[in-house]
Amino acid sequence: MIKVEDIVYARFRAPDLDKMEAFLVDFGMQRYARTDTALYMRGVGSDPIVHVTELGDPGFVGLAFQASTEADLQAVADANDVTVEVRSEPGGGKRVLVHDPDGFPIEVIWGLDKLDVMEVQEIAPLNARLDKPRQGAVKRMTAGPSHVHRLGHVVLNVVDYPKSFAWYHEQFGLVKSDEVFIGTEDAVLGAFTRCDQGERMVDHHTVFFVGAGKSGFNHAAWEVADLDDLMLGHDVLAEKGYTSVWGVGRHILGSQVFDYWRDPWGHTVEHWTDGDLFDASVPPGKAPIDDLLGRQWGPEPLEDMAG
Repeated sequence: MIKVEDIVYARFRAPDLDKMEAFLVDFGMQRYARTDTALYMRGVGSDPIVHVTELGDPGFVGLAFQASTEADLQAVADANDVTVEVRSEPGGGKRVLVHDPDGFPIEVIWGLDKLDVMEVQEIAPLNARLDKPRQGAVKRMTAGPSHVHRLGHVVLNVVDYPKSFAWYHEQFGLVKSDEVFIGTEDAVLGAFTRCDQGERMVDHHTVFFVGAGKSGFNHAAWEVADLDDLMLGHDVLAEKGYTSVWGVGRHILGSQVFDYWRDPWGHTVEHWTDGDLFDASVPPGKAPIDDLLGRQWGPEPLEDMAG
């Protein structure tokens, strides 16, 4: 077993790369590279690619994890009797391609180019009741799309949740943050899982497995600069006439401020900020489904959150 460092990008298909690029720019990404058959988008973080679109019938293709070392990449290849490939796509590096229990292509990559983190507009901090860091300064910001920093998590509907979790745990070291149950605690629907990076703090969840009885893409979520940045992006997406799914609100599990939208082909994509961070010492929790669909503030979820 290796322990992956993080998720890097999600891969989709769409029949019109121009239309997808226009949406993703409004969503807060920038073009990193484009070919006749694929579009590679970056955020303002160090990852050169956070979203890939292949030309074709619309759909979700798969996702990529970051390996810690080249030796880890080789370990995954050996365990699955596959070979380490030199990536032929923009960003360079090497990869191993495996398939999870539901057939999703999962890339493990190493050696991807790293970019300088881009500056975004400085927005003066929030003043709270007792903590008022903004003193002698006004709060002004420039309207425009959010600044996507990185991919944070992907949610997958899976046929058999225990089987899927066992595979991802054995292959990549993912551990549970919260299992979600319906009714009684033994009726587990799925789990939020995170990377195991020892004492290093990581996101509350990197992959959430929903035991839906059938496989499919649920949604993918990209971190933006902060709350103001998320709200600026919300206005842009609304003004452009894109389809809002759920938001703005604050989740219970993971605590993120969320804002869900549909891309032009119906994939659910999320902006989020201010999520919980856990290290490996935090034990798994259990929570009722009401906590999954509930929110600390914000609107009620729409009926269709299945993507």
